[in-house]
Amino acid sequence: MSAHKHEEECHDEHCCCHGHEHEHEHEHEHHHHEHDDCGCGCGCGCGHDHGHGENAKGEWLRLAAAAVLFVGGIVLSLLPLPSFVSLILYGAAYLTAGYAVLSGAVRGILKGDWFGEDFLMAVASIGAFVIGEYAEACAVMLLFELGERLQDRAVAKSRDSIRSMLELRPERVQVERDGKAVTVTPDEVKVGDILLVLPGEKVACDGEVLDGSGDMDMAALTGESLPVAKQAGDSVLAGSISIDSTFRIRATEAYDNSTVAKILEMLEHAKANKSPTESFIHRFSKVYTPAVCLFALCVAVLPPLFGLGDFGTWIYRGLCALAASCPCALVISVPLGFFGGLGAASRAGVLVKGGNYLEALAAVDAAAFDKTGTITAGKFVYSGDENAADAQRLHRAVAICEKYSTHPIAVAATEAFGALADDAVITEAAAIPGRGVRATVGDVVYLCGNAALMREEGIAFTEAEGLGTAVYAAENGQFLGSVTFADALKADSASAMRELASLGIADTVMLTGDKLAIAEDVGMRVGIGAVHAELLPADKAERFAAEKAKGKKMVYVGDGINDAPVLALADVGVAMGGIGSAAALEAADAVIMGDSLLKLPEVIRIARRTMRIVRENIVFSLAIKLLIVVLSAFGITNLWVAVFGDVGVCLLAVLNSLRVMQTRK
Repeated sequence: MSAHKHEEECHDEHCCCHGHEHEHEHEHEHHHHEHDDCGCGCGCGCGHDHGHGENAKGEWLRLAAAAVLFVGGIVLSLLPLPSFVSLILYGAAYLTAGYAVLSGAVRGILKGDWFGEDFLMAVASIGAFVIGEYAEACAVMLLFELGERLQDRAVAKSRDSIRSMLELRPERVQVERDGKAVTVTPDEVKVGDILLVLPGEKVACDGEVLDGSGDMDMAALTGESLPVAKQAGDSVLAGSISIDSTFRIRATEAYDNSTVAKILEMLEHAKANKSPTESFIHRFSKVYTPAVCLFALCVAVLPPLFGLGDFGTWIYRGLCALAASCPCALVISVPLGFFGGLGAASRAGVLVKGGNYLEALAAVDAAAFDKTGTITAGKFVYSGDENAADAQRLHRAVAICEKYSTHPIAVAATEAFGALADDAVITEAAAIPGRGVRATVGDVVYLCGNAALMREEGIAFTEAEGLGTAVYAAENGQFLGSVTFADALKADSASAMRELASLGIADTVMLTGDKLAIAEDVGMRVGIGAVHAELLPADKAERFAAEKAKGKKMVYVGDGINDAPVLALADVGVAMGGIGSAAALEAADAVIMGDSLLKLPEVIRIARRTMRIVRENIVFSLAIKLLIVVLSAFGITNLWVAVFGDVGVCLLAVLNSLRVMQTRK
């Protein structure tokens, strides 16, 4: 609605401003910005105090005083007293309720803004006074201000709800310095500082646990409700909350480079990425308001000029049309709806970089996926043996060879049966590049590696036929068999495909550089529609472009680093498992801040719900306002109805936008 209220400083580092871009210079003259989205006189869409601080109480007291004066004027008008007595009270009520509107209108005129709602309401109410409709003139201001106060409360509730989701940064943090706990701000923490995190407190910076063990709540980062166990040696991210333990954590990043700082920065920038719908509404409001004002002027002037009635009647009708004309219901509720959608997605653990990408997500009808780290866990696990006469002997040989290696398969082997090598005294171990490992225990020589190693060493072996990566082992030249390691499927990948199908996105494809047999097996197990394997990064991009050329609106889900070319081609590129990864935050349009692929259908559901609510607001607001304007022109409505229409439509549209944050399946 209007933007006239109070001088205020913007203390909120990520103030939502209803999803509009905030002018950080804050050139506030009663906090009016140079550019205006709805003609209200402020850049943020409304510019109110939003119910925060002492000003809100003062506004309610002012409104109550105006209401008392208004009722007094009505009572006096019914008594046998001179008319000027009631007029004095009406005038006092009008000025008490509307001085801010009148001053806002004057400022708008001085700035060349003739179509702000302050100006429209000032003209409508003053016009009512001029033609003798004193009670209605006061009612216009009172109802208008009442609507603003109610709207302020609704918007404030929305902003506070969103901020509570995103405010991951603690105000203060305890740091050990010179053997004492010192309280500082997060910005004062240096790399290497020891943070003391008590139960219920947030971690200020990314770091490593030195002392303490217990669960941490990472829901604000990942959207996952289950706590994560942490102990000495584990990494921990800023924004995590200690549930019931005290931790000593060494900071590995300054706050500005921490995960939470990057998240908040990304969310702040998201407001600048307006959706096509938001951009359209902004342009539309610049045309709509002048057009309706011209219509109201024609209603007031043309009919009496053609002898169709007196000027008083038609001026009153024109004033009614004017009072109902402002498009603020659209200009406030539409960006608020998108910002609420961004907040709901964030709460679900998906960071979307702007309303434009949220709108694009709502339109997708096909999905493409990388395999490793997206559909699969990206972690090798033991899956079986082949050609093993003695499985324990085979496993011990593999464990001995892989004991000191950091290769992903070696890590998987150690996890699976490393205990079998605990008593082995390895006197010699050497990596054979591209082939495997040779290790010696006493007078026994073990070989462990790929088929090429077996051939080069002249060992008779049987090639493995199973899916996965086979590791062959030999003891003193005797083949022991092979162990297979496979990239494990994520537990929810198949469920995610079923969820996507339920949303009408059954057209799914997997693009991977892995072997065809492995890729087809994974695709079959999770329910992927088509599989393209053994692709280089350039081949992935070419294949994806071919799929997109079929006219599909496509989302691509990858790791955000290796898949950058495909992410750039997609209508929406989604980085999977991006928590803690700066590269993932940079590469994609949206980032799933956890490891669950089920978040993809969830964020698409949020996006579609957001768009449905935004469209409801557009249709409802335009239909009701245009109806009231037309009815006013025919004399069917009066100023009371016109103002109720303006206030009520805006309030209902705002309340409807708040539903976005209560997204349900």
